[in-house]
Amino acid sequence: MKTLLNIIWVVLSGFWLFLGYMLAAAAMFILIVTIPWGIAAARIGLYALWPFGKEVVDKPTAGIGSVLGNVVWVVLAGWWLALGHILSGVALFITIIGIPFGWANFKMVPVALLPLGKQIVDG
Repeated sequence: MKTLLNIIWVVLSGFWLFLGYMLAAAAMFILIVTIPWGIAAARIGLYALWPFGKEVVDKPTAGIGSVLGNVVWVVLAGWWLALGHILSGVALFITIIGIPFGWANFKMVPVALLPLGKQIVDG
């Protein structure tokens, strides 16, 4: 069932969200100082491509560095990636079959805004 949900997800919104995250990752990799944020963007982008069967949990070793890094992330890329999830979620709510995928998009908004200090695990 997870595979079927992921395939529908990729067709409806996952591919475009993945491209947005990879664009953010590429921009972060170009600026050498922001490489850690590029790694986070690529990690979350892969999660946005194939999310069902995985979950986001807090990393127990995250500290003040994650908090400060998330502030920088929100300014650089987090707000527009979160906006992409919100717009995609609203669009998916137009159809009955899209409602669960719209909820999945809304559940990804917090991790799009604050990815540092989070970990993606099999769920």
